[in-house]
Amino acid sequence: MNIHPNDPCSPPRAPSRTVLTGAVLAVGALTALMLWGALPDEPGPRVVLDVVVGLVAVALSPFLWWSPRRTGPGPRDGAAALSDPVVPALVLAALAALSPAATPASTVATLEVARRRPLRVAVLVAAAGFAGHAVQALWRPTGLPLGWWLLCDAAVHAALVGWGAFAQARAQVVADLRERALRAEREQELRVREARTAERTRIAREMHDTLAHRLSLLATVAGALEFRPDSPPEEVARAAGLVREGVSAALEDLRDVVGVLRAEPDALRPPPGPADVAQLVDESRLAGVEVDWELDGDLGRVPATVQAAAFRAVQEGLTNARRHAPGSAVRVAVVVAPGEVRVDVSDDGPSPGHVPTLQGTGTGLVGLRERAGLLRGEVRAGPAPEGAGFRLTVSLPWDS
Repeated sequence: MNIHPNDPCSPPRAPSRTVLTGAVLAVGALTALMLWGALPDEPGPRVVLDVVVGLVAVALSPFLWWSPRRTGPGPRDGAAALSDPVVPALVLAALAALSPAATPASTVATLEVARRRPLRVAVLVAAAGFAGHAVQALWRPTGLPLGWWLLCDAAVHAALVGWGAFAQARAQVVADLRERALRAEREQELRVREARTAERTRIAREMHDTLAHRLSLLATVAGALEFRPDSPPEEVARAAGLVREGVSAALEDLRDVVGVLRAEPDALRPPPGPADVAQLVDESRLAGVEVDWELDGDLGRVPATVQAAAFRAVQEGLTNARRHAPGSAVRVAVVVAPGEVRVDVSDDGPSPGHVPTLQGTGTGLVGLRERAGLLRGEVRAGPAPEGAGFRLTVSLPWDS
């Protein structure tokens, strides 16, 4: 997963040089104020110690965030990788035992450790800071009794640990929320892509099931006119009328396919019924195909989805017969039995002198299997067992 450098989900990064310089200057200013308040009236070795400790503490403070060891090319702002603040914090806690000049840097170090390290590590560093200030109070005069000083010291370090732990927990919550948002966005994009793929598949199926059937009829009629130019005028007129009706029906089917792009499936025209199945057979007969048609049972009493699947099965069988077995007789049988609708379409293969001229897309049977699979049905297609030809059998269960 690619994460933006400023993303809260990304690993912590060192502050920029500008922020780092500002933090060091702030620690230096606090240290100077601490030195100013702790200076005795007369200079002596203690003043020298305080100044040295203050300078060392300020010099160590950048190492709470910045490490001079760079393991790779840094970001564009020039900041290096984050260092571990534990070691500088422990050194500053030891310096706090020598002089109050180290108190500002030690306090910042304890807070930084609590923000970035586990709670147990932060507690140990805070304990070291408390011990360092306790040692300082034992040999340096303070404005409070020792007991009150130690109590305030413990309260301050406990507050630093609590503040840092809260900041760390809040950053973690923000990172988790951002990660969830990113994950939800990726999942939404995936669902959109899947929906688009499913919609395209459905559109392709509708185009195959509707337009391919109409166009194959038109191609069959046109082929008959081409091979029989000497046909009687009344047959030519009837064929021309069939072409005109087929083109009109194809345009109507095209409008239905376009409707798939603009509406839900339920908004399309009503699902095919028994009359539509009979119309398929009549259209094939008008195109010159010999069709033996049989309907056993009441197809109108089965669910609409099963009716539509049976219609598509007959349509696919007739379309394949016209494409791959021109001149052959086609047998269509639809049997409505309790709990099952069975569709059987078979042919005898291409007749002598007839050469298949239409190539299929190969998606018709795939789409038919998908339709039947949604209804827990079964599709069997292959060479007819009784000899030459092809047979398509579709079983569609239904609750009778």
